[in-house]
Amino acid sequence: MRLVTLGCARNEVDSEELAARLEAGGWTLTDGDGADVVVVNTCGFIQAAKQESIDELLTAADSGATVVAAGCMAERYGSGLAEAMPEAQVLSFDDYANIAERLDAVHAGARWQAHEPRDRRKLLPISPARRPGAGSSHVPGHSVPASAPDLPAGDSGGSSPLAYQPRVLRRRLGGGIVAPLKIASGCDRRCSFCAIPAFRGAFISRPPADLLAEAGWLAGHGARELVLVSENSTSYGKDLGDLRLLESLLPSLATVPGIDRVRVSYLQPAEVRPGLIEVMTSTPKVAPYFDLSFQHASGTVLRAMRRFGDGERFRGLIEQIRKLAPGAGIRSNFIVGFPGETGADVAELEKFLIDARLDAIGVFGYSDEDGTEAATLPGQIPESEIADRVSALSSLADELMDQRAAERVGEEHDVLIEEPVPGEPGWVYTGRTAHQAPEVDGSTQVRSDHRLEAGELVRVRVSGSEGVDLMAELVTGRRGPLAGSLESLG
Repeated sequence: MRLVTLGCARNEVDSEELAARLEAGGWTLTDGDGADVVVVNTCGFIQAAKQESIDELLTAADSGATVVAAGCMAERYGSGLAEAMPEAQVLSFDDYANIAERLDAVHAGARWQAHEPRDRRKLLPISPARRPGAGSSHVPGHSVPASAPDLPAGDSGGSSPLAYQPRVLRRRLGGGIVAPLKIASGCDRRCSFCAIPAFRGAFISRPPADLLAEAGWLAGHGARELVLVSENSTSYGKDLGDLRLLESLLPSLATVPGIDRVRVSYLQPAEVRPGLIEVMTSTPKVAPYFDLSFQHASGTVLRAMRRFGDGERFRGLIEQIRKLAPGAGIRSNFIVGFPGETGADVAELEKFLIDARLDAIGVFGYSDEDGTEAATLPGQIPESEIADRVSALSSLADELMDQRAAERVGEEHDVLIEEPVPGEPGWVYTGRTAHQAPEVDGSTQVRSDHRLEAGELVRVRVSGSEGVDLMAELVTGRRGPLAGSLESLG
């Protein structure tokens, strides 16, 4: 069988749980064509992602395979998706625990009864403090086999600071030196444009012991950088009785042998505390990288979005970060064309972008999402006008990101080497600095006077920039922390 993953890094973690469960149930995974069963882990976030999921399901059906839809779009639409796409069997998150049995049944010709969509926020108590251990619903990416005893740390495929650790229910699919680590699922915020909490559920954290165990396992399977993912990382620990738990988790993860960089994603500006900024800017191996979900800079638009802040508050937050770490990486995404957005609101956003000097900027046009408050708001903006605003803001963003990259010429950074650059004379490699997250940000091309290995952490001096990408030279005789002890992955 073949497993196709669409969408975000959180879905990647979910797919690796599915892969582990399927292999334990006797299924063999293949990457090539010709699979008799194809499971598509769909994305249900925005219309473009949903269309990609539909196209992938139809392509799989055209191959003659038995097609199974899992993931966010399958969870969100359930029986409605099954009716609209009889080519695919539709599974819920609650089917994940028995995924091998489900596939056995559908492969034998059974038609699985798709679930009726429901608001998964209602499956857990309203009070975060009552959520740990509550409910019988499955939360993807949070599982350890209930029947398996904890093992000595060395038996799980990697080392860990813990003497004993839970079994890790995960099979790496992509390999490589970077791995996502899901620290929580769900969201308690009520942004008026977002449907994710309804199908992902209320916020629930994973226990630190599970995360340390999985980090050790990932290190033992080739990971050198951990990217912490969730719907809202700044809420981590609130349901475990400690609003500052992320501040203690980060230094603990940074001590896991073999891990050389820990990066946090999905930070809510309203929940970023001074203590968290201090930990993220001062802890060795924790990247001073701030993935801040601003979404806009106009206070009026943000209130309509049911979000915190405005341009002035966001500038103050950026100032706090750069006071402690002038070179910290900061990125954010912005929605334009939200109902009621005026030309003055767009101008306010433009000014904020110019002032903020962000390393990475994503600009997205607003689109209605089923079941959201924003879809019912007055002042809907024509699609053609939204497209014009996206185009103008994207051009400005490209120019500003290019300028920010150029400002880094002459700086020294630690670069995590990923792979050689083909066709280049001499030793030239692609890698990333602490301010460059995988896939979403730029990269750094390193020229060296000797061979480097994937996973090696080296010290470089930035010599030039091209768009958001940097060019750098190896600082002779200097390497990043622990680089000399890293095991070769090349």
